[in-house]
Amino acid sequence: MSTKRDYYEVLNVGRNATKEEIKNKYRKLALQFHPDRNKNAGAEEKFKEISEAYAVLSDDEKRKKYDKFGHVGSEEVFRGSESNFDEIFRDIGFGGIKDIFEQLFGGGFSPRNRSDPFGFGFNFGRGNRGEDTVIDLSLSLEEVISGKNETVEIPALEKCSVCNGSGCYPGTKRKKCSSCNGLGQTKRIFNENRFSTFVTVETCRSCKGVGEIIEKPCKNCGSNGKVAIRTKIQVEIPPGIDDGMTLQLSGRGISDGNEVPGDLFIRIHIKPHQIFERLENGDLLYLLKLKYTELVLGTELVLPTLYGSEKLKIPPGTQVDSIFRLRGKGIPVHGRRSKGDQIIKIKLEVPTKLSDRQKWLIKELNDTKNT
Repeated sequence: MSTKRDYYEVLNVGRNATKEEIKNKYRKLALQFHPDRNKNAGAEEKFKEISEAYAVLSDDEKRKKYDKFGHVGSEEVFRGSESNFDEIFRDIGFGGIKDIFEQLFGGGFSPRNRSDPFGFGFNFGRGNRGEDTVIDLSLSLEEVISGKNETVEIPALEKCSVCNGSGCYPGTKRKKCSSCNGLGQTKRIFNENRFSTFVTVETCRSCKGVGEIIEKPCKNCGSNGKVAIRTKIQVEIPPGIDDGMTLQLSGRGISDGNEVPGDLFIRIHIKPHQIFERLENGDLLYLLKLKYTELVLGTELVLPTLYGSEKLKIPPGTQVDSIFRLRGKGIPVHGRRSKGDQIIKIKLEVPTKLSDRQKWLIKELNDTKNT
């Protein structure tokens, strides 16, 4: 007789519940019992239970078989359910299915199947892959207009020189794990009845899926076989890149040389400029303060741009907040060949200190204006 609870009872839904109702109920329960959020005793087992129930009830074919035959082996429960879990886990902010299932069932990769460490039919396509690396890079507007080759320093791993990457204290060796007999996984089989068999497969907790045990670890690397270093690489920053963009460099993340490197992600931050404000579509805003006489009589000025100096003629009678453009003097538009404009917005420069004569002249002008 099966000791498992009914999947509908686990998720607290009726047998006629729709897929959307099942999904919403699991989402609420996952938030409540997720191991990163709930540290109480039993929360992890509860999370495993509701996840198994959702894996079956969210899949039409599995649900149909369950309604007819009851519980099936665990190797069938989770097979093909990656997308259903991924959507929910990422939506509630706890990462993808790989992250949580590695946490619950162990992060070790079995030597027999590195792409499916849990024995549940998942294939994350990562193989023996290094970690992704994220760094932040700040750029000036001047660097944005032309792009640049930037030297960045990233964390990396290299083989431990003391143990030559074995993780063992010099003169010692790894031993086969007695718990899993070197397989990296443990499996239990229960014959529930003559129609079904319940199988549990999990990463060996003694060796973390490696299949071997280090009895005396290397003191230099702490049994990891790798030590952390810093390395410098050249990164090409394209022109026109915007604040908040992230560049992805495949295969430039962390690796110890014995695995496929992860990816490098570079988050771009644009420094504020002293006189220019970046607008949409590559435009730059420049506020130009003029005296009242310059607005009334007109003037010709030499203005700064990111490309050098440019002349601008202000016609007589120019009004405050008038707009002038210097075509093509803005920022390159990322992914295009075009550039934005430098937009000049006119402001009135009001003096804060005046001599007696200046005050008299302004008053005289005002009186003349009113007659």
